[in-house]
Amino acid sequence: MDIHAIKIFNHLARTLHFGRTSRACNLTPSALTRTIQRIEQELGTQLFLRDNRRVALTPAGEIVRRYAEEAEQRWQRLLQELAGDQTLRGEISLYCSVTAATSILPRILRAFRAAHPGVQIKLQTGDAAESLDRLRSREAQVTIAALPGQLPPSVVFIELARTPLVFIEPVDGATRRTDSGGTDWSQTPVILAEQGLSRVRIDRWFKEKGIQPNIYAEVAGNEALLAMVSLGCGVGVVPGLVLEKSPLQEQVRIFEVVPVLAPFIIGACTLEQQLANPVIRAFWTTVHQENKEGGGVENRPIPAHGPVSGDS
Repeated sequence: MDIHAIKIFNHLARTLHFGRTSRACNLTPSALTRTIQRIEQELGTQLFLRDNRRVALTPAGEIVRRYAEEAEQRWQRLLQELAGDQTLRGEISLYCSVTAATSILPRILRAFRAAHPGVQIKLQTGDAAESLDRLRSREAQVTIAALPGQLPPSVVFIELARTPLVFIEPVDGATRRTDSGGTDWSQTPVILAEQGLSRVRIDRWFKEKGIQPNIYAEVAGNEALLAMVSLGCGVGVVPGLVLEKSPLQEQVRIFEVVPVLAPFIIGACTLEQQLANPVIRAFWTTVHQENKEGGGVENRPIPAHGPVSGDS
């Protein structure tokens, strides 16, 4: 295996998803399949079990995975030593939402690129609800995520921002009122996120109030939710930071609920073992330094806020 094939194998071994790996590695699905088949032919053994429902590593694949991960790390160290000029080299993979990419990351990335121009940055954007999953599957080395009430012990973080979680409706209104002036949730259409921390918190909020919501739609991503609300389809819940940065902010308005939802703590996250990688460690140092003025704290236990706690 050459180093290019090793990197492709490592990515697929982490994601166990041919579609994600082909997109991330800029390969067509057929090219990815041929690469894996070539590796298997070279080694004389099957590395992946694949059917219509799932992909899994074979016992031989697990052995190769350990070798390939070490080989990729040693390759990065070799490049560093050959550089000879103490310039940090390698690559770092980041994952975050579009909002985080445009509002939180720019200052950090500018500082990191200025200090380490030899490092290649690979940035993917998508649904914020997938951030921690991308980290656990090693599809990304660092993610920007809304932090749940409890993180796995293997994950370390630096708090970057806090933002309220707010109810929004179209400017011409979508809520139905009861005779007493409250919200008639049985008649008010609600648009929910398919997954993620905001879904966990709104589900718990409805449950604690004994409300059976009138669900109009479930969507992936805050941007899609905002678009649906702005079109008058119903009400929804989004982080205030997303609303503030959205081009649709003038087409929706916040309406108050009691009790309020717990705010989001947004943090940079990585696996603790990743900090042994010089590139990740340098990026982590940059995040910490750039965040000092904003009051970010590394590895601080996440407190519960407001009436909602114990997120999963």
